[in-house]
Amino acid sequence: MFYKKIALFCSIFMLVSCAELQNVVNTLPTGQVGTDPTMIANGLRQALDFGIEKQVTKLTKENGFYKNQLVKILLPEELQKVDRTLRDIGLGSLADEGLKAMNRAAEDAVKEATPIFVNAVKEITFNDAKNILLGSDNAATSYLQNRTNSQLYAKFNPVIKNSFSKVGADRIWTNIITKYNSVPFVNKVNPDLTDYVTNEALKGVYTMIGVEEKKIRSSAQSRTTTLLRQVFALQD
Repeated sequence: MFYKKIALFCSIFMLVSCAELQNVVNTLPTGQVGTDPTMIANGLRQALDFGIEKQVTKLTKENGFYKNQLVKILLPEELQKVDRTLRDIGLGSLADEGLKAMNRAAEDAVKEATPIFVNAVKEITFNDAKNILLGSDNAATSYLQNRTNSQLYAKFNPVIKNSFSKVGADRIWTNIITKYNSVPFVNKVNPDLTDYVTNEALKGVYTMIGVEEKKIRSSAQSRTTTLLRQVFALQD
């Protein structure tokens, strides 16, 4: 009988709008949503925890950003002309060093993210979770981003500033920009690289959490616990 009711629920899903579907879910008795009224919330928390554990942790390792094409931090538009000019005058290795230094700083900063994410995940309510479950492939990631972005920026920014010094990025980029600004007839540049790398690091973190969320939503094989299988079966 339970599975017939779930099948009926899936049929309704195909026929009504998202708003109407939410009303349907809100009227389902607890027993039809899960044996525990907090099961969906716990399942979403676990999915996000897995995203943090499996994907964000990768970013903290050497080359976590630099050799990951999904999140590799490229030069801002203002510095792309700097890069081209340096390569044109035979300083390509210096340009490469500057790019690598930005990514190293991001890898260093992401180590500060996990405690903030853990607290945000704990705050997911049952009602939040139902909306997330019926949302898009990155609904849980978007929820986490809305809850943590400002706090993470405040945490990342000083770390990246310090990391620039630790990995030598400040020295490298001072050298790069000085050399570029000394080239005749170029428009001089003085970008705020700390702000730029902070924002790019944040984008990378949410991108990787989104990768794990999408895998769990779209592939039953990625639901490696009983809880994940129970909860995400409801959105299949």
